[in-house]
Amino acid sequence: MTTQPSPEIILYDLASTKNVCFSPVVWRIRLILNYKQIPYQTIFLEFPDIEPTLSALGLPPHPPDTTTNPPKPPKHAYTVPAIYHLPTSTYLMDSLPITHFLNTTYPTPPLSPPTPQTALLEAQLRAVAGPPTFRSVVPRELRILAPRAQEYFRRTREPGLGGLRVEDLLRGEEEAWEGAREGLEKVDGVVRELRERGGGRFVGGERPGVVDFLVAGGLRSMWTVEEGLLERYRGMEGILGVYEACLPWMERCT
Repeated sequence: MTTQPSPEIILYDLASTKNVCFSPVVWRIRLILNYKQIPYQTIFLEFPDIEPTLSALGLPPHPPDTTTNPPKPPKHAYTVPAIYHLPTSTYLMDSLPITHFLNTTYPTPPLSPPTPQTALLEAQLRAVAGPPTFRSVVPRELRILAPRAQEYFRRTREPGLGGLRVEDLLRGEEEAWEGAREGLEKVDGVVRELRERGGGRFVGGERPGVVDFLVAGGLRSMWTVEEGLLERYRGMEGILGVYEACLPWMERCT
């Protein structure tokens, strides 16, 4: 019997009734952990338990947005992903500082470094895919939450929907995807071009980078919430090619 290495990372993830990772932002960190083969343990938290759990660990809340006057408080003071690095007793929250920490603490195997092109691609993907994905995923996400988490989800999300219930988002789902189709096809073309230019399976070449895990994590989240949602990307060989190339690092989802 193979002995599993002791975990070096505790990963705080979002709980669901499927008992697997479904959060796109957590998937980005989980993909890095799996790719770098960092031993870790997952603790799943229900939505209403995130703030009390993370604050009790001594993590500071997200800071206010100082680009506005007056500074705007964060929508949520505490979020996942969060990690605890056992060897250094380090707690971190939010995907950007966690990614930086993992890359510097565990440099091998390396991630493909970001470039201005990948930064632009990431911004374009968020702008184009974000709105229709929101309409498709959020109402279905509600269905895989425990009752306590469903109540919390409604109470904290529906005030920002302009009087709509979460389920009402599905009414504009088809129109949202139809409106995004041209933009998604352009983004897919950029992904194909960058993969071909780099001569590899990933946007940056032979090694995956953060933007590849953004793509793969987003699609894996959709698939976990409802498998049929991946049909929205049918024919997009660049985006689906990145997703398929990352499949080996999605086998572990707990």
